Amino acid sequence: MKIKHFQHIFRTTVLAALISSSMQSFAQPTDEVVAIVDSSVILKSDLAQGIAEAEHQLKAQNQTVPPQQYLQMQVLDQLIIRQAQLEQVKRYGIKPDENSLNAAVLRVANQSGTNSLSAFQQKLDAIAPGTYENLRNRIAEDLAIGRLRQQQVMSRIKISDHDVENFLKSPEGQAALGTQVHVLHMRISGADNNEVKKVAEEVRRSLTTSNDLKAISNKLSTETIKVDGADMGFRTLSDIPTELAARITPLQVGQTTGLVNVRDGTHVLKLLDRKQNDQRALVPQYKTRHILIQTSEVVSSDRAKQMIDSLYNRIKAGEDFATLAATFSNDPGSARDGGNLGWVNAGVMVPEFEKVMKETPVGQLSEPFQSQFGWHILEVTDTRQQDMTKEAQERMARQILGERQFETEVDSWTRELRANAYVEIKDVSLDSRAQQK
Repeated sequence: MKIKHFQHIFRTTVLAALISSSMQSFAQPTDEVVAIVDSSVILKSDLAQGIAEAEHQLKAQNQTVPPQQYLQMQVLDQLIIRQAQLEQVKRYGIKPDENSLNAAVLRVANQSGTNSLSAFQQKLDAIAPGTYENLRNRIAEDLAIGRLRQQQVMSRIKISDHDVENFLKSPEGQAALGTQVHVLHMRISGADNNEVKKVAEEVRRSLTTSNDLKAISNKLSTETIKVDGADMGFRTLSDIPTELAARITPLQVGQTTGLVNVRDGTHVLKLLDRKQNDQRALVPQYKTRHILIQTSEVVSSDRAKQMIDSLYNRIKAGEDFATLAATFSNDPGSARDGGNLGWVNAGVMVPEFEKVMKETPVGQLSEPFQSQFGWHILEVTDTRQQDMTKEAQERMARQILGERQFETEVDSWTRELRANAYVEIKDVSLDSRAQQK
């Protein structure tokens, strides 16, 4: 088993293993320190618990458990990395809020068939006192590490406009955009693999010159080999199984895939046509101008309300909105332009502002209203539906590329963290590479 693959297994949270390890007490009367990581220690009981959890996870995923010495070495290395991250968590003062922690614990409770935290606590503590608290602390640490990774890793991710453009042109990008393909699909199955392969080659050759699936099936099916065919019609690539979609995307219209061997047989596909998803991302926009009177140590909320009411009445009486905005508005960015905010997308402004903006008819002045920034009046001078398809596609591409880079950057960051941490392994028998750094 490759180390990288093992580390992925080790990081995966499996409910049964987590609860099991939380309920067990591996501490011995004379527990020993096996490693020092910066200002913290890893105990022999921590290592025993980590090994038990790793074995549980590997068996649950039908993975081969590696030799004990190798497993022990890998678990210790992962515990060192985790402890180095927890040292960073302490250094930056990162703590999950109670609502996030309760929600995370409740998700674990729900997975175990329990619908409330109190019932979950009773269930676990009835088996072993302190189990619930141990589990809760473990989840709190995981949340804090997750937040640390977000803070430290996101700044390392760089995605250029060229990266976005190349992705959108790639087969994966086309699939993500909802590109639709019209495909003929044939599946060849049987007990004799050599015979299946031979017939599948015949099917592929036949498909290069014919679209008559029924004729091909009747001609090539035998008592021991079954040939099924179907016209899949137009489907988005995301609706087609990954193993097959990956073979379709590079094809030109009229071309046929090679033999695709998967669990249920050998597949051959022919691309008849391809079209782009014509669904556009239309976003409502509001051309808006406003006047803001902020509250401060000098201007109380009541005083700000009096000032905005006065400006409201002056505009209603016929004074120029733009002049009053330029003179009195506390929003310097828009005040210079007569209070003009330009075209505003839905979802950009704070909820109080957006609600009034959406509800105010074009050309009418809103009643004074309050937001976290102070007191406002606004006017919507026009509305439109803006086609933001290109922007939406680029945003999706950046998200996909960011997620792809994130794991790579996490691995790089954790390696650097491990290299820069003070690590002293106390028991040489635990790690033949034991070293003091």
